[in-house]
Amino acid sequence: MKLIGSYTSPYVRKISIMLLEKGITFEFVNESPWEPGSHVAAHNPLGKVPALVTDDGQTWFDSPVIAQYLELLGIAPALLPREPQAALWERQVEAVADGILDAAVLLVRERQRPAAQQSEELLRRQREKIVRALDWLEYNLNEQRIDIDPPRLGAIAVGCAIGYLKFRRVAAGWCATRPLLVRMADKLFERESFARTEPPAS
Repeated sequence: MKLIGSYTSPYVRKISIMLLEKGITFEFVNESPWEPGSHVAAHNPLGKVPALVTDDGQTWFDSPVIAQYLELLGIAPALLPREPQAALWERQVEAVADGILDAAVLLVRERQRPAAQQSEELLRRQREKIVRALDWLEYNLNEQRIDIDPPRLGAIAVGCAIGYLKFRRVAAGWCATRPLLVRMADKLFERESFARTEPPAS
């Protein structure tokens, strides 16, 4: 099995963590869709990572789809509950975490433009999305609706989102009023799967 992606992509990190948690052997192929000569589009027509190439040559792309494929393999530990509504809830937590990432990536890209060309409206809207999503997560942690020990797919996705916020220095001060999210992140980052997938410092 091959995982196509870059070391700094939080969407790729989510899938890497799932593979490590399940003990699935895989080859990591470091490919950035932004680099000249990238082969990512050969695996995903949208030109995005991650993409997963199975041992029988089938390719899956988009991290929620790959996550579902890995669960369908039936390899323990299960990261989605068997009960349909409980599994749907995990998917919703994942969607919120991925939404944080979508907003954060847009912020990072916009900040890379010359200052005079940056859209303050875009920056504001993305920051507001991140704040609302983090508040939603803190509330549901307080309601004990997000599994942390052991973590399921939703928690893994949240950990990757928080890791990216820290890595790219997006949403400074996010932790000041969200102690449950801080505690959750600290616990997740202690896991071997998170430690092994930490993005490079440079």
